[in-house]
Amino acid sequence: MFTGLVETTGIVSSIRQDRGGMSLSIKASFSREPVVLGESIAVSGICLTVEQIDPDGFKVFASSETMATTTIGALKRNDLVNLERAMPADGRFGGHIVAGHVDGVGRIQSITAQGASSKVAIEVPVELMKYLAAKGSVAVDGISLTINKVTRNTFEVMIIPHTFANTTLATLKSGAKVNIEVDIIARYLEALVSRASGSQLAAKMRSVGFAIDD
Repeated sequence: MFTGLVETTGIVSSIRQDRGGMSLSIKASFSREPVVLGESIAVSGICLTVEQIDPDGFKVFASSETMATTTIGALKRNDLVNLERAMPADGRFGGHIVAGHVDGVGRIQSITAQGASSKVAIEVPVELMKYLAAKGSVAVDGISLTINKVTRNTFEVMIIPHTFANTTLATLKSGAKVNIEVDIIARYLEALVSRASGSQLAAKMRSVGFAIDD
């Protein structure tokens, strides 16, 4: 599990077609303990497993399915990526629950300066819009962001200077594609509602603490 708080950025140092997918070497360093073989790292929002430790970074593998459903297949050598290691059990929870399972690919519609911050409008597949709500959370390329506004097929977020300067957002322009992961709680709620009748739903909601009248 991740929190959407990017720890650092890395540089793609090599890409190789491999096992029907692709292997990526990423040059990066983390402030806490060294990366270990087999651990999970979110690479621009995609949960990948470390397969090799290199002197200046690590190597991960992306399957053909991951390449088809995320932006990773479009990466090139020297591209910048956001990196976050899995949250430790005793770690701080500063963002929101991010699984590293990308739900779809969005497109940057516009980036507009708003004082020291930046307003970013992102177009997403219409089928994802039902999971997005104003003041709710969304992960964009692995970055936990608060949604300011939702329209028919776009949403807007405000990016503070620190986030803009310390993630890949500073390199993006209108038209750029980004990985989108909706709030997992919204998906669970949809599953709960779709599988239960009205009375069953009320009973289930009471069981987890909601005050529901008959």
